[in-house]
Amino acid sequence: MSHITGLLVVDAPASALNNSGKDEEARTDNAVAVKFIRTPEGRFPYVSAQAVRYWLRTSLATTEGWTSSPVFRETKVAYTDAEPTKYAEDDLFGYMRAASKSKDEGKAAKRAEIAAKSTPVSEDVGEVTRVSPLRVGTLVATAPIRITGDFGTMARAEGDPVPHEHQFYRGQLKAPLGIDLGAAGTFFDSKRVGYKNLDSNRIESAKKAGAIETKVRGFDALRLPIGTRRSRVAMLVRAIGRLEGGAKQTLHLTDTAPSVLALAVLKHGNQPFLRLFGEGDNGQTVFRDDVLEEALRVFQGDLVSDVYIGWAKGFLDSERRKLDTLLADTKRTAGRTVHVGHPREIAEAFAKVLESEASTAWFD
Repeated sequence: MSHITGLLVVDAPASALNNSGKDEEARTDNAVAVKFIRTPEGRFPYVSAQAVRYWLRTSLATTEGWTSSPVFRETKVAYTDAEPTKYAEDDLFGYMRAASKSKDEGKAAKRAEIAAKSTPVSEDVGEVTRVSPLRVGTLVATAPIRITGDFGTMARAEGDPVPHEHQFYRGQLKAPLGIDLGAAGTFFDSKRVGYKNLDSNRIESAKKAGAIETKVRGFDALRLPIGTRRSRVAMLVRAIGRLEGGAKQTLHLTDTAPSVLALAVLKHGNQPFLRLFGEGDNGQTVFRDDVLEEALRVFQGDLVSDVYIGWAKGFLDSERRKLDTLLADTKRTAGRTVHVGHPREIAEAFAKVLESEASTAWFD
């Protein structure tokens, strides 16, 4: 039941990466507010986990070898093909697709149209659902931030100016992430919600792809060949290293690729790196070397891989020196090997390990 555990940190020098719509406190009717968490300490801007997952989906869509799942829509209901054998996206991002019971002629015609282009859900099952092996936390500021309001006008319009307002902020945002390696490429055939991954159509497809029948965590399952499973997870890890997305990029161009990326494989789904970055005395982001030292010691018996830390030069350089000092003392690392480099290099190195035969046991 090994899991990839990780932490990503994004630097937002002047950004509005996820917006909530109309700003009710603004002076104009067409003002846009950023998403934030209101606390007694102040406001913490954030990017929803759904948005981060969307960034990953779009980044992966251009990756050679990756298979994105088509999306279908019935009036107010939308879903992917929910075919994890054919589509790596359905495998690692999960899905929920139910057969509509509406007798409306128009909706029935639309369902028939979709059924002709997709993998329909067999009537004996009624629905297929899958818990996402990929887990992403909300990308939240490391400290409360004073949100800035900016305004402009439509300068090319004739007559009186047409004003508009929006918010943005400066800070660093962090989010935990995880990947359930045992669930990657493993499709359950159970009545339990989230584990009803397959119906007769999808079972047939999985077997044609070389999936073998097995028992996983007490449930009947079909598993794709290990090479396919390793390859799909490796592609996802590489995409995390080059994460790209965000709102208001035409006005506040922000590099959303991780400035820091920590990765390792654990025997379970805990998040030992969650508190590596926090708020300093003056509200600035600080690296907690004591948190890393404690994590390496406490989780020493649970870590089944080396630890990989990507840290881009130029990002919090004074804090980076704490990491270098810690790694120079083998007593503080509890004997663990810690690889350090640029986040993209670290993602690539970690992906290569996942692709190798040495990682096979992690996918059991």
